[in-house]
Amino acid sequence: MPKLHISTDLPACVVQRSRYLLRTLPVPASPAVVLLSGGLDSATVLAIARNQGFDPCAMTFRSGQRHEVEIEAARRIARQFGVARHIVVDIDLRAFGGSALTSEIAVPKGRSEADMSTGIPITYVPARNTIFLSFAMAWAEVLGAADIFAGMNAVDYSGYPDCRPEYLAAFQAMANLATKAGVEGRLRLKIHTPLIQMTKAEIIRRGMELGVDYSQTCSCYDPDPVSGAACGGCDACLLRIKGFRELGIADPTRYRDDT
Repeated sequence: MPKLHISTDLPACVVQRSRYLLRTLPVPASPAVVLLSGGLDSATVLAIARNQGFDPCAMTFRSGQRHEVEIEAARRIARQFGVARHIVVDIDLRAFGGSALTSEIAVPKGRSEADMSTGIPITYVPARNTIFLSFAMAWAEVLGAADIFAGMNAVDYSGYPDCRPEYLAAFQAMANLATKAGVEGRLRLKIHTPLIQMTKAEIIRRGMELGVDYSQTCSCYDPDPVSGAACGGCDACLLRIKGFRELGIADPTRYRDDT
């Protein structure tokens, strides 16, 4: 923000009053790009960004995933938090496939915690976080934003290589070499991943403290395309159910078997 000059030729009482008013003016919130999928984690991250004093600019992707349910969830969450700028970006990852989320491969159901804690699951979408963060990086540069918030988590058995702290540190270093703003030294991009070392229960607790309405979120990999009801058996559903159970709180999501 440019500094304002107050002429000292004015009467002393006017100068003093003007300086007081300038000190008490609200400081505009800095913009931050928030990756908002519509799921539990991204909704919590949006709330955290808002709580930290940022002006969140939400970015959601229609990337050829199996359903539109999470996109509608993202819109609901953005409205809940009064996000002024929310864009939905169309990219077709089905052109590559290679994942149960972007091709005609069955989504695994009923896996144990031991199964989820080993190997990289078929729900991994090749290079997805690199693609999403690249789009976020581009929008951040246009907005003049130095901050990107994302909901990556490396604790609850995700197994995804692009959720690891070392990957995120490498991407951040690359981003500051790849943008005009970074090269010119006008801003240093920072990727915030506040959930990276939190369990699902800890994430839910933090979100509830910040007023997240989890009934509006969709965590499921394979929800009913008409009703939006979650399947209750995919890895994402099982981890979500586990998190609410550990807190002793009812999960407000509607599951297909609910009556």
